Parts: sequence; structure tokens; C-alpha cells
Amino acid sequence: MARDKSDRPDRKKMPAAGIGTDGAMIPGPLSRLVDAERLPQHGAEISVEPGTEELAALAEALDIPAIHALEGRFLVEGSGKRAKVTGTVRARVTRICGVSLDPFETEVEEEVDLDFAAAQRRKLTPEEEEQRLIDPPDEIVGGKIDLGRVTAEFLALGLDPFPRKPGAVFEEPAPQESRKNPFGALEGLAIRKDGGKAED
Repeated sequence: MARDKSDRPDRKKMPAAGIGTDGAMIPGPLSRLVDAERLPQHGAEISVEPGTEELAALAEALDIPAIHALEGRFLVEGSGKRAKVTGTVRARVTRICGVSLDPFETEVEEEVDLDFAAAQRRKLTPEEEEQRLIDPPDEIVGGKIDLGRVTAEFLALGLDPFPRKPGAVFEEPAPQESRKNPFGALEGLAIRKDGGKAED
């Protein structure tokens, strides 16, 4: 499913590679660096297929029981200054049903369409600044693009925040019998001022 950039999760909270204070890439549970400065003229087709340990680490980072299969297939075009990444992320994962609390397997598929750009050293024009605020590109760090990070991000994006096992139906609990009122025996009785029982 294609997503608008506004739908994407905050990358600062993503369990994938980040950028250190020195501008270098920090490896995360899943990292696949691609040298954007050495891309072929017509782009490069690249697949990301994590190993068992990477899947386990990513599942733990995403707080889901298991990731059974994960693959990102991408076409990377451009250069070290500006590049475009398109493709698809597919996965098979185990989730916990929010209704029955039973584990169940489900599939995730997300389309990827991202623009990348190197950090600008020159001062941007007001028009360029405005455009970056409206549609900021992802950053090329040290001439590299991390397709592992992209794969992890779009897997996280495709996870239903309210997972429900097929066929699971929420049933309201049966109403409990109201506790007997200890003063119920006094209901219907009128008390006279002199303490006697009122006649019917």
C-alpha cells in the first residue's frame, strides 16, 4: 500500500540505524548501506533479506512476537547528491490479537517511494527552504543510503496498531447480578414519627 510521507513514523523513534553526533551512520537491528556515489547510470536493483538473528533483533525492537520472513526489493537511482528509492517491503509476522489475546500470523506489504539528498553545505534559497519544509528528502549520510533502515521503517509502518485475528469477535462481558441491598427489607415501609410501622 502506498503511503504519503505524512503517514510515516517518526524516524527518530525507529529501531534502525541512526546518525551520530559526528555525522556517521550508527548501525541498528537491520542495516544495509548502499554507496550512492557509485550507482550505475540506470540505477541498481537491490534486495534486503535479513538473517535469523537480525529478524529476532528487529522483532524485539518492534515489540512483536516474531518476524518469520522479511524482504525489501528496491531500485536505487541517482548519485551521492540526490537519489530516489522505489520498491516494496514484504513480511510475514506474528502479532497478538487485541481482542482474544491469541497469537496469529499476518502479512505486511508496503510500497516505498523515497527521495534522498545529501546535506546542503551552501545556503538554501527561500524557495528551497520552503520546499524542504513541505516535502523534506531523507538524508544521504557519508555518501550512503541505508536500505536496512528503510526496510525496517516500512515494516513498522505496515504493522496494524490494533491487530485482530481473523474471525475474532469482541464479546461484552455478561452483566453481573447486582448485589442484594442489605436495606432492601426496609423498602416500602413508612416510618412514623413515633417509631411504629405505618398501616397499609
